[in-house]
Amino acid sequence: MRVVVAGAGTIGSLFAAHLARVADVAVLTRRDSHARALNEDGLHVSGRSDFTATVRASADPAELGGADLVLVACKGGDLEPLAARLAGHFAGATVMTTQNGLGAEAIVAAHGDWPLLSAVTFMSGTRHDDTHVEYVLDTATWIGPYRGTTRAEAEEVAELIRSAGLKAEAFDDLRPAQWSKLIFNATVNSVSALTGLPHDFHFAEGMLGDLVHALVDEGKAVAAAAGVALGEDPWEMNVHATQRGHAHYPSMLEDVSAHRPTEIELITGSLVREAAEHGVPVPLHTALYRLVKAKEASYS
Repeated sequence: MRVVVAGAGTIGSLFAAHLARVADVAVLTRRDSHARALNEDGLHVSGRSDFTATVRASADPAELGGADLVLVACKGGDLEPLAARLAGHFAGATVMTTQNGLGAEAIVAAHGDWPLLSAVTFMSGTRHDDTHVEYVLDTATWIGPYRGTTRAEAEEVAELIRSAGLKAEAFDDLRPAQWSKLIFNATVNSVSALTGLPHDFHFAEGMLGDLVHALVDEGKAVAAAAGVALGEDPWEMNVHATQRGHAHYPSMLEDVSAHRPTEIELITGSLVREAAEHGVPVPLHTALYRLVKAKEASYS
């Protein structure tokens, strides 16, 4: 299978390197220098895997040739410009979004008539440089049909990902799983970004645990109003994650620490907007959304 991974950050690099062991993989980068480095040195994975993959890379989508699958793996804030770069390319390919939050599929759909799969991923890592990514959490990617695709096609991509050494699961309807992760992420990422704490035992006990539980309850109320039966309980997901034996640094904490824009709009912002649409009060999530936006404004 010919796979194009659009976006070469942590998640994109993990997908690209692993998939290159079982498929013909090309990587769409933002910078020419990044593409040159990948073409010359390959893509090294350390941590839970240890290998160097050979990939083709370019900052120009026209140079990557055709594709059967385009995996869009950028952060939420980069999605609109990346989707615009994909417009007019990769005819006949299926495009799969992997962003946290809600609305990524609609953003991509506005730039082309590709068949679409929707996915969220729990795996994580640390990007050390343009050609080296560390694989940290070996948790699954969840995939479902969105536009012009079927469960069978979602399962085909899930099997491809599994054959590459990563975890993946296909669903008839991704929304229950997607909303579970939305509530989990909107809660954990925002609290971590504002407190500076990694995702550790504090999130499941004491005063901070009570706050996290109340935030999860707000999110559950929004899901119920939207008619979504959650796939997993976000509170249980939170507790389980704090018991892994090591602290995890959520992406939003890494972003504010580096004074980078966060994914607050696609994650907490989408939950707050859904709440307003359905008339559900979410004062805690609204406060966290505004505080993280203020944190971003403080960079300058």
